[in-house]
Amino acid sequence: MIANEHTATINGKDLPISTKHAVEICKFIKGKSLQKSRQMLQAVIEKKRAVPFTRYKKDMGHKPGRIAAGRYPEKASKCILKLINSLEANAQNKGLDADGLVLTTLIANRGSRPWHFGRLRRRKTKRTHIMIVAEEQSKEKTKPQQKQQPRGEVQKQ
Repeated sequence: MIANEHTATINGKDLPISTKHAVEICKFIKGKSLQKSRQMLQAVIEKKRAVPFTRYKKDMGHKPGRIAAGRYPEKASKCILKLINSLEANAQNKGLDADGLVLTTLIANRGSRPWHFGRLRRRKTKRTHIMIVAEEQSKEKTKPQQKQQPRGEVQKQ
């Protein structure tokens, strides 16, 4: 991923959250603005809005609204919300307009899996790497192209 002057990037390494929850949250907020994604994650933390689970949904109950399977991954949402706040600070430090930022790339990968310290039985920790890239959207809108005439019709002049 090559960063240019209109993007801001944040990398979270070995975060103590579930990778499956992180993947579903990243899919949930991708393409949203910074403010909209912050509101959505705050609603998930307050258990007012469920994150739709589309990939890791085996034996999961349905939630109210227009989604099927869903959950309220509170710990992962708090961690990703901290990353988004840090991303906004990075963007402001670069001189970007924080109101015009849109989350374009969200990648969640499994991190290192060390053993839990002091356990009698063997159990590994959950660790996740998350990379978030936000791009500055341009203010001007492109004009919609005119409809093409069907073939065979002659244009009147």
